[in-house]
Amino acid sequence: MSEQLTEQQQSEWVRSQFQKANEYLASKGILPDQVVTKESRYLIPLMALWRIKSQDRKEYWVLTGDLPSDHMALSVATDAKDAIRAFSLHWQLKAQQILDAQPTDKTQQDFANLLIHRAHGLYDLYNNETLWQEQAQA
Repeated sequence: MSEQLTEQQQSEWVRSQFQKANEYLASKGILPDQVVTKESRYLIPLMALWRIKSQDRKEYWVLTGDLPSDHMALSVATDAKDAIRAFSLHWQLKAQQILDAQPTDKTQQDFANLLIHRAHGLYDLYNNETLWQEQAQA
């Protein structure tokens, strides 16, 4: 898919996702300070996974893209590949909690289904060894 985008469009997408990650963290009361680019990963135009240090020196994995933005403490995963798996598992659990509550609100049901679908997609990415060859060599 990324072959269809020019290099400039890809750069703009990465920049917009970085801004989205910063805005998301700020909405959670976390003030971003810097990104660790060598640990961050992008699958343009589907998702971006950022390793971000906050102003209070804590570090987070932040996920943005064509999926719900989310974050977790860096300590949850040792590298980007493990972070993808952790987000997948977290979303599956979150979706199950929503469904177990038997929501009558269609929005909640739709969100649970979205989480399940995206969690499966993330897990497929986690299992795709060709995506992680560079990380293994690093």
